[in-house]
Parts: sequence; C-alpha cells; structure tokens
Amino acid sequence: MERRKRTTPINNAFYDDLDEQWLTASDHPIALLRSENALRNPWIAKIVQSHFEAPCDVLDIGCGGGFLTNYLAEEGHKVSGIDLSVRSLEIAKKEDQTGKVSYQRASAYELPFGDGSFDVVCAMDLLEHVENPGLVIKESSRVLKKGGLFFFHTFNRNLLSYFMIIKGVDWCVANVPKNMHIYPLFIKPEEIRQICTDQGLEVEEIKGVRPDFSTKAFWKMVLTKKVADDFRFVFTSSLKTGYSGYSVKH
Repeated sequence: MERRKRTTPINNAFYDDLDEQWLTASDHPIALLRSENALRNPWIAKIVQSHFEAPCDVLDIGCGGGFLTNYLAEEGHKVSGIDLSVRSLEIAKKEDQTGKVSYQRASAYELPFGDGSFDVVCAMDLLEHVENPGLVIKESSRVLKKGGLFFFHTFNRNLLSYFMIIKGVDWCVANVPKNMHIYPLFIKPEEIRQICTDQGLEVEEIKGVRPDFSTKAFWKMVLTKKVADDFRFVFTSSLKTGYSGYSVKH
C-alpha cells in the first residue's frame, strides 16, 4: 500500500494520560470517539447476531477504554481486549459490568492467540494509528476462524478528510493532542479492500460515518469547542472521510 514519505511520528502516547477522561471529557476528541461508538456498536452487534446463532468469541484489537469490548460482553459474547496502553486497559476493566472481559497488554502486530481462536475480530479506530496496517490485518485473519468476521473503522486519505478529521477537530475541540492523527497514515477504502483480499478476507460492506451536521449539538461544538452528550454520528453512503466495514474469512 502506497504511503507518503513523512517524518512526523504518530502520537499514541496521549492515551496513557486520559484516565477518567475516557468516560467524562467533553473538551477532548475522546468524546467524539464515545459518540462514534454509540453509532457503531449496535451495528456491529446486529451483524454478529445475523451471522452466528450462539454467543461468539470476540477479540477487540486496540480496545482502549473498552467502549466496544464491554458493550459486546453485555450482549453475552466472550470478549478479549488488547491494547498497548496499560492505563486505558485499567479503565476498560473497571467499567466492565460483566467482570468477564479478558484484558491484556499486547501488540496488534503479534497477537498472543493461536490460529483460528475467534469468531469475530475488531480493529476500530486503530489502523490509522499504526505504521503497518497490513500486518495488523494479517494477524487478524490468522486468529479468525473460517467464516469469521473482521470489523474495521478508519479514515480515507484525501483533502476533505484531512480538513475534517485533522484540521476540523483541531478547530472545533479544545484539547486535541498534537499529532493525534497523521494524514499519510489514513487509508483509502480500495487499499483496505486489497489488503483484506490478500489475507483471505472478503469485504461484505463499507459505509461512511460522519457527524450529524443537522443537530444543535454539532453547532454547539463549533461554538464552544466542547462535545455535548447528545452529539451524534450517522452512517452515510459517502466514504470521503470516516468509514466502517466488515469482511468474512474464506
């Protein structure tokens, strides 16, 4: 996959400093992530339910504060979450109402699981934060059972996405960590499709994700640089900025 030459490293260290902000901050981009999960989590759960009759073994790679992992655990699935941020894992474990999620520190490049261990693997808001997304997807496919599902969410690489995801968030949210996103690490949908194909994963659906511009909460964010609890995202047919999708392992 072609990437621009760059010298600026991605900043993933800020996740260690979030602590309770994972759950409470309104003046930090993590509040946008909470809103995105409110849209995506039910969508993921519905697709999983449509593919499998029984509760599934699920792996959430880069699980962060546990928004998806804990949600799926409450849906009755057996869930594992990995991340490199120890403090984020502590927050996720603290918020696990089921007490059943298996959290551990591990690299997405070397998953500590055997081949074919999971029915579902998720890599949400992760692929644009790593240097080698192809290796992450390769590992995801390795630990997936045949017929298993691989979910992903990331950002397209174009000027509109640059201005909305990088500059727009800088302008509209108060405390944005420096280099939280690096434009060259954004991934075009066709690149995701090709990587998945190369790893035996057939993409079934890709759909755009964007803020709901019609709500008062959106314009309140623009004016106050804070994300209200009722801020929301919607699915869209356009893949120009953020997008979610899933594939099935052959």
